[in-house]
Amino acid sequence: MHLTEDEWRNRLTDEQYRVTRLKGTEHPFSGSLLHNEQRGSYHCVCCGNELFNSSTKFDAGCGWPSFYQAIANKVKYQPDNTHGMNRTEILCANCDAHLGHVFNDGPAPTGDRYCVNSVSLSFNAKDK
Repeated sequence: MHLTEDEWRNRLTDEQYRVTRLKGTEHPFSGSLLHNEQRGSYHCVCCGNELFNSSTKFDAGCGWPSFYQAIANKVKYQPDNTHGMNRTEILCANCDAHLGHVFNDGPAPTGDRYCVNSVSLSFNAKDK
């Protein structure tokens, strides 16, 4: 999905645009999905691509929603050496939205911690 910068600005809130298109970060412990414990799926706020299942969400205590696994082929990875750090940025594989970063200090079974900005996600609850 490819839109112009003006189309993205019109489609997203200022904060969503800053985080997803300009690679920003929301303040820790401020995101609306941080403490969400409902069953369902997490989608890219920009294009609706399904990224994470609630069954892989865990409380990492880092201030952002964390998952130990992404849905296969829905997230892509690229090196991020900004701010004097060596990290791996995660992006929506469909629209290149910045989601956050993945670290190798997560729980079993993967050992990964996908640290994701709430503002880059929408949540679809699963019916009981």
